Amino acid sequence: MNVEIISIGDELLIGQVVNTNAAWMGAELSAAGMTVSRVTTVSDSSEAIFSALGIALQHADVVLLTGGLGPTNDDITKDVLCRFFNTKLVLHQETLNHIRELFSRRKYVLTESNLQQAMVPASCTVIPNMHGTAPAMWFEHHGVIVVSMPGVPYEMKGLMTDFILPALKPKNAGAAIVHKTIVTHGVGESWLADKISHWESALPPHIKLAYLPRPGMVRLRLSAFGKDSCRLQEEVSDYTKTLYTIIPDCIIGSDNDTMESVVTDLLIQHHLTVSVAESCTGGYIAALLTALPGVSECFLGGVVAYKNEVKCALLNVNPDTIDMQGAVSEAVVIQMAEGVRNRTGSDFAIATSGIAGPGGGTDAKPVGTVWIAVADKNGGTAKSFFFGGNRERIIIQSAAAALNYLRIKLIADFV
Repeated sequence: MNVEIISIGDELLIGQVVNTNAAWMGAELSAAGMTVSRVTTVSDSSEAIFSALGIALQHADVVLLTGGLGPTNDDITKDVLCRFFNTKLVLHQETLNHIRELFSRRKYVLTESNLQQAMVPASCTVIPNMHGTAPAMWFEHHGVIVVSMPGVPYEMKGLMTDFILPALKPKNAGAAIVHKTIVTHGVGESWLADKISHWESALPPHIKLAYLPRPGMVRLRLSAFGKDSCRLQEEVSDYTKTLYTIIPDCIIGSDNDTMESVVTDLLIQHHLTVSVAESCTGGYIAALLTALPGVSECFLGGVVAYKNEVKCALLNVNPDTIDMQGAVSEAVVIQMAEGVRNRTGSDFAIATSGIAGPGGGTDAKPVGTVWIAVADKNGGTAKSFFFGGNRERIIIQSAAAALNYLRIKLIADFV
């Protein structure tokens, strides 16, 4: 089943709001075995919405619209739908009752604009919105399903999960899509493409490979299309096993794994703890770790020691070492790791010190130079890295490299 998504809103086009709705819908539709062939974002303009609908109906089996269904004057989607499907607005009593009950329960003042949300195109099937006021509207036009939903993310997700996906799945019977993602670290997209070129060229036509790069890692996503889900799973599994034999040292995980989740899983599995001392990464490693549920089992805490005086006062870094070798050096970053480990009592500690830019670099230590250390009960070791890109990319790559440094040590010591 071929699906197109139309996202409506000036705020999406000017970058004021990120279009998370389309991303979430794409993932859910794909998981249900449907193919999203196009995502179109249009302004709050009648002609833009009308035109996008006309184009989508030429190609799609299902068209999903989000946005433009609120109580304000710029919410014009219903009027466009009436014009497109040659119908008129009528009162939907169940929706009106729902709105009145909702406003009464919340002790809100009911306005005429709110009441207008109970007006729907006469030719649609109304889908109740249990998370808001504006309902979704289901149309069928020359064999194409068109569903219009509010743009508020939690309202759209509720409608999709409770009503729309369950209604679409039976119509998509006999089609299957299987995805498998392999997560790699430390190598670039072009290197990977060259390394696995023979493996990639041997993939059958119904299995596609996508390269999904981000700072510090590349995800390799296999997508298999067919009718027999079990058979597709077996095929993808076989090709994945072969890939592990080609680039074993580059692969850190699969599917939704991240560097931080892989590291914390290893720590929890072996009943170990970690702390962090961060300079150039500014707390980013700690933020990555604490974003994970259950991380309190292994993460004890950290210190963001940006100024040299803080490195000395809180992490017991020797000021003479900083004077002689500089804050961005092997000796200092090891002392940082050992210092935070002693402070927190953790089994392991990670430390970073570098030059994230855009200023501060020298010929000897240009922007992008980063030292990373890992310490345990036997002391600390450190490695130097050089990362390209802007300040944000350098910080992201530094955090990934620091966590990977710990991951490698954990595997060597405990796996």
